[in-house]
Amino acid sequence: MNYAGTHIVFVSGLSGSGKSTAMAALEDLSFYCVDNLPVQLIEQFLHLCTQATPPIETIALAIDTREAPFLREVPKVITELRESGASVDVVFLECTDETLINRYRETRRVHPLAPAGTVTEGIAKERNLLVDVAALADTRVDTSRLNVHQLKAAIIQHVSGETRATIANFISFGFRYGTPPAAELLFDVRFLANPYFEESLRERTGEDPEVAGYVLDNAQGRALFERLRDMCEFLLPLYDEEGKAYVTIGVGCTGGRHRSVAVSEALAGALRASGREVNIDHRDVGRR
Repeated sequence: MNYAGTHIVFVSGLSGSGKSTAMAALEDLSFYCVDNLPVQLIEQFLHLCTQATPPIETIALAIDTREAPFLREVPKVITELRESGASVDVVFLECTDETLINRYRETRRVHPLAPAGTVTEGIAKERNLLVDVAALADTRVDTSRLNVHQLKAAIIQHVSGETRATIANFISFGFRYGTPPAAELLFDVRFLANPYFEESLRERTGEDPEVAGYVLDNAQGRALFERLRDMCEFLLPLYDEEGKAYVTIGVGCTGGRHRSVAVSEALAGALRASGREVNIDHRDVGRR
């Protein structure tokens, strides 16, 4: 069978690493997505796609260890598809054991390969089963520190070949609770006026206009904001040129409720106004 003109993306990786998110990203790119199709049925399925009106030429197939007995056939199938003229891309999602364990703990799900055992046991079994598939990968994506938006952006950029503007992800936080591991740029704003010491502002957050005004509507606050805004506006176009999918910017104060939140919101607003895609996470705003 001649599959010239057909683009097939195989998505594989560890359970909990984000395959569903990756497939959703491909669906957004108008790929016809099928999860967990047995390897023996791939050729028949692709033939049906060529017979559709119009033919389906962009296809994404998710492969995981639920079809463990068939995994050994995957390399052969991929080789044959490439020889038939298809453009084949294999994406493998990786993740640290610690992150996977935390994700399973949060969702309260059992690992599919260790329904009666521990998540750690399931991860170890799965890593072993996926060795050959991982070796086929054209690209590997470590999702340990990626949220769903960042993972989707990375998949879209890789598969479509389009250079998307770098997404700015802001994280406000309190130093007393530790710095966010994902932060690539980190700013300490603890020298700014602290609303905590104003009784009328203490229980509010930096999202409140009065709190934000207290933090930023003074000489120090304005100077800091202007310099950080200028730095972001200088760096982000350079990241665009590099093809960087996202940059994570941490802004910290003591408790993560007032100053860091106000500064993050102000910077995010300025970047959005310039047309930049921005996400913001106030990590510690709910703590006391």
